[in-house]
Order: sequence, then C-alpha cells, then structure tokens
Amino acid sequence: MPEVLVVDDSAVVRQMMTSILGVLPDMNVVTAADPMIAMRKIEQRRPDVIVLDIEMPRMNGLVFLRKIMSEDPIPVVICSSMTTANSEGSMQALQLGAVDVLLKPRLLTDAAVLLVDTIRAAAQANVGRRVRRGAVPLNSLPEHRRSPGLVVIGASTGGTEALKIVLDAMPADGPPMAIVQHMPERFTSAFARRLNESSAMEVREARDGDLLRRGLALIAPGDKHLRVVRHPSGLVARVAAGELVSRHRPSVDVLFGSAAQVAGPSFVAVLMSGMGRDGANGMMELRKAGAFTIAQDESTSVVFGMPRAAIEAGAACEVMAIERIADAILSVPALRHPTNRA
Repeated sequence: MPEVLVVDDSAVVRQMMTSILGVLPDMNVVTAADPMIAMRKIEQRRPDVIVLDIEMPRMNGLVFLRKIMSEDPIPVVICSSMTTANSEGSMQALQLGAVDVLLKPRLLTDAAVLLVDTIRAAAQANVGRRVRRGAVPLNSLPEHRRSPGLVVIGASTGGTEALKIVLDAMPADGPPMAIVQHMPERFTSAFARRLNESSAMEVREARDGDLLRRGLALIAPGDKHLRVVRHPSGLVARVAAGELVSRHRPSVDVLFGSAAQVAGPSFVAVLMSGMGRDGANGMMELRKAGAFTIAQDESTSVVFGMPRAAIEAGAACEVMAIERIADAILSVPALRHPTNRA
C-alpha cells in the first residue's frame, strides 16, 4: 500500500487531500504543515510518494526537493496554485527531479481522478532512472537525410525531461510537431517557454488555427484537447475543450486519432513515459494509416505504462531509448521496413 506524504502549509489543502486520497483502500495518507515537520516524519517512516507545495514557511519547497533528491530520492509530485510564479517554480521542480505537476485540488470529479492517477503513477516511478542527458544535437545532419512531414508526441509522468532531450536535439528547421504532455492549464505555457529556451526549434503553446510548419513544435494547452486537421493551406492545429478522453484532457489519443485521419508514410508518432494507456489506441490507428510509430523503452522511462500499453497492443513499429528517438525521427525513411508494417 503506497504511503503518501502531503506537505502543504494550508490546513484546507491537507484536509482536502486526505478526504480524496484517504478513502482509497490502496493508499495511506500522512500530512505535514512544512518541510521541517516532513523531514522528521520521513525519518520515522519513508513515504512512497511526496506531494509537495512550493511556497511554504521555514523552508521553500524547491529547497526541500533539492535536499530530498540529493540525499534519498523519493518520487515527488508538485501540487501548486495557478499563478505565473508557481508555474515557473514548478518547471524548476521538474528540472530538480519532480516526476509531475498538479494544480491544488478542487472539489471536482476530474481533479480527483487526475490527483489519484498521478500519485499512483509516482508510486511506480523510478526516480533513479531519470532520463539520461547528453543526446547529441543533430543540427549537422547531412542535407540528404529526409525528415517526416509531421511528428506527434504523447507523454505524461516522467515525460517532461524526455521531451526536452528530443527537442534539444532537433535542428532549427526540424519537422513540424504537435505534442501532448499531461499537465495542468497555465503550466503548459511555462513548460513550452522552458523548452523554447533550449531548443533550436520554436516551441510554444498551441493556439487554435496554428499552421503546422517546419521549425515549429506546438504543445497542447492544459485542460484543452489538441487535434490536427487538413486545410487548404496545410496541416492546422485545432484546440478546444471537451470531455476527458482516456482519463485525460489534453489526451494523447485525441491528438493521435486526429492525426490518423490525415496520416501517411511521412508521419511519425512517439509515445513516451507515463502511466496508463493514453495514446495506445491512437498509435494503433496511426500505424494502420501508414505512420512510423516509436515507443520509449523501459530502461529510460520513469513510468513504463503508456509505452508498454502501445507495445503490447502491437502499435509500435520500434521500441528505443530516449537518446535514439530524435535521430530516428530525422532518419525515419531509413528505418521504415515493410516487415515492420502492420
């Protein structure tokens, strides 16, 4: 039974977390009002997951997170309020080793589902398997190497660093990309800015009607679905609200399913680290439509749920370490073999 330590200075939030998580038969919840109290409780009994606020008295959440990751790594989920400062702090937390980011819970069914799913994913996370650095930038690729007409990518818990590795290895005129990373609203814009700072490509949050062009990677806004449709001017992004699909909004299955409607052999789909099976059905549709499909391997996934579901369904043409994925995207015609096709 996973033990969850909730560290938050708000008594209301601690009570809300306890009421959502404490009724579950497979979860035990302990709370602490600040990191100093949390450290004493960790000494008494090491939790499986820590749910951590950022702004707290006596010790900032980021300082506490850095201490945890340097001394005894434990999966940490950041649970923060929706402010610009907190969204930037959450991006720093992901860099320090947090496995996921959530908004402070509201008394809504969707929020409760996401909270429970995220904590269960974090309990499975191997924080010692943080994505390895050092992928070689591919800006010097020979000009004769063709790249795909569209790349669609899905990621969840553990996927933020995986996405950074792939995007950092892309040339400035890399193929157009549409990306779903499970993340709350407003946090996705901070995440896109973070990726844009290090990638040669332009990376930003998707807007309805955006034209998918070379050198541009679009991130689905939190709490909105991202689709790809064909338009006389080319492939266009559609951003809209909707119901949860595969327990998520944005959903990888929504993006992949829309791409399958316009896909061909110049399309590539990548499914990265995350819990559950969001994206597996859509990836199968894409493979049947002629796209080249890649699943991140277990050895480099923080949580191997989503890639595993796609592999077991026969939706992945290739399974590979995260460091190989950028190169595979940019050289996909050489990897496409008739024997690998569904």
